[in-house]
Amino acid sequence: MNNLALYLISVLVWGSTWFAIEFQLGLVEPEVSIVYRYVGASLLLFGWSFYRRLNLSFGLREHGWFLLMGMFLFGLNYVLAYRAQIYITSALTAIAFSSILWMNILNARLFFGTRAGARTIIGSLLGVAGIGTLFAPQVQDVSLSDTVLLGSMLAILGALAASFGNMVSQGAQKRGLPVVQSNAWGMFYGALLSAISSVIAGHPFNFDPSPGYVISLAYLTVFGSVIAFGAYLTLLGRIGAHKAGYAMVMFPVVALILSILFEGLKLDLPIIAGTALVLVGNIFVLETRSKGHNGRDGEPRRHNSPQSRPEIASREP
Repeated sequence: MNNLALYLISVLVWGSTWFAIEFQLGLVEPEVSIVYRYVGASLLLFGWSFYRRLNLSFGLREHGWFLLMGMFLFGLNYVLAYRAQIYITSALTAIAFSSILWMNILNARLFFGTRAGARTIIGSLLGVAGIGTLFAPQVQDVSLSDTVLLGSMLAILGALAASFGNMVSQGAQKRGLPVVQSNAWGMFYGALLSAISSVIAGHPFNFDPSPGYVISLAYLTVFGSVIAFGAYLTLLGRIGAHKAGYAMVMFPVVALILSILFEGLKLDLPIIAGTALVLVGNIFVLETRSKGHNGRDGEPRRHNSPQSRPEIASREP
């Protein structure tokens, strides 16, 4: 599957999960819902691995990587995101999570020495400006009460945890660990850590049988976890965290489109202008020819040998 397809799957599926998470909040504690979500997702991936006869036997060092993935990417990240949406709207949570773009750029530089080039920085600025323009009317109507401030801080901390998880996943792929099996073990550890924290906090392992909870849990498990994470982490390994992270800026745009289609939201100038900024920024970050040939976007220059050409192609959407 090419990079553009992976990118679209990540954006379209994860852009809709913010709406699905709303149906998870209520009778069941967020940490418990995350246990259900990632137990189901890990079982699906383990089953797929057994069916395809993929290797699931790894050493302690590899399990250390999986544990870190579970902690940051499939555990803490979502605990904070779910709890943030208790206090603030899904739109505000999406805006806060778009800060992962900057976090990925800084963390990629810190952990891997990856320099973000001018195109990535300009595209990031345009994307963040677009998100701000999109939701400026809604943000202006929100007062910075203690509740809103708490929710915003939880969302930003969740984005930071997700960014650390991105770095762990990229590091694991650089060491040759396969995406499917890494996700299976990472989701298992994420569910395990969430279960332990739930027991310590005294949360009951109850279940909400309502259609909204069950359907949203199934969607988040299959599409939001197995399919979207597989697509995104594969993309991350190919093009790097600072570029793949731009998908996070596109999520609120998908949420906006869903609102127009199903909630009767009317187009206005901020919506049109913000969407245009995000799409132009998208072009800057994902434009392929210049970064593949002149090394200006944080990728090392490659020789024009036959052996190097497949690697160049695999990094381009």
